Amino acid sequence: MNRKIKVLLVEDSIADATLIREILMDENIDVELNIVRDGFEAMDFLQFKKQYSEVARPDLVILDLNMPKKDGRELLFEMKALPSLTSIPVVILTTSQAEEDIQKAYDLHASCYLIKPIDLTRFSQLVKYIENFWFLSVQYPASNAG
Repeated sequence: MNRKIKVLLVEDSIADATLIREILMDENIDVELNIVRDGFEAMDFLQFKKQYSEVARPDLVILDLNMPKKDGRELLFEMKALPSLTSIPVVILTTSQAEEDIQKAYDLHASCYLIKPIDLTRFSQLVKYIENFWFLSVQYPASNAG
């Protein structure tokens, strides 16, 4: 991969978002990480509305399910219903272990479902796994380049 990977992190926990940012920026990978706090803000970002009119389309969305206002379930449903957003891979990264959440996420075409570990070391390892697979191994369409 010889271009910057654009990632939208949809996460309401400031602590989790900060930790994810620190882990990703620790590596020598060219990543543009944007963080939004809820589903409404994420849809504005994805549709280039309001203050997001000049942003680049993300290559990947990392999505928490449990957020205020519009949660990750609603956002995933809306994203996958819009033809312009269906090709963006969505990685669910959440604390929910509920079978109905896992099934619904896959029914809504989530690319994968990962449960946030409580342990800091395991959390860091999981974020590095996301990074190694989605940033270093996956090939994205050139049409996503911004």
